[in-house]
Amino acid sequence: MNEERKKVLEMLASGKISVDEAERLLAALEDNASGDKSGSHTGKPKYLRVLVEPKSGGHIGDRVNIRVPINLIRAGLKWASFIPKHSQGKIDAALKEKGIDLNLADMKPEDLDELILNLNDLQVDVDGDEVVKVFCE
Repeated sequence: MNEERKKVLEMLASGKISVDEAERLLAALEDNASGDKSGSHTGKPKYLRVLVEPKSGGHIGDRVNIRVPINLIRAGLKWASFIPKHSQGKIDAALKEKGIDLNLADMKPEDLDELILNLNDLQVDVDGDEVVKVFCE
């Protein structure tokens, strides 16, 4: 994590800035960072990536490289509105049973945008010989 990002998160944790202010500052830092690397990145991610690779120095193993278009995820949320009401309750209960407190019927486009924005902070720890990376590009 770079130093500026860490400072913004520390200010948020100490209550010096609001969540909205922190989001704006982090977005500005990301825009600056992406502008320094190349002009091809528009700021809005187009893909969700999941990579699974063997740890360095580990045995040779299978590699997984999944690239899901963000628009496919958005379309899936729209299709969720076609699930009958009586089935939505069963789906919500099954998800809750697995520890996922999510109601697809209440999901809004801005909720997905927030989820996507925060995916780059996702860390996956795996006990084993693989490294898992989840990010947007």
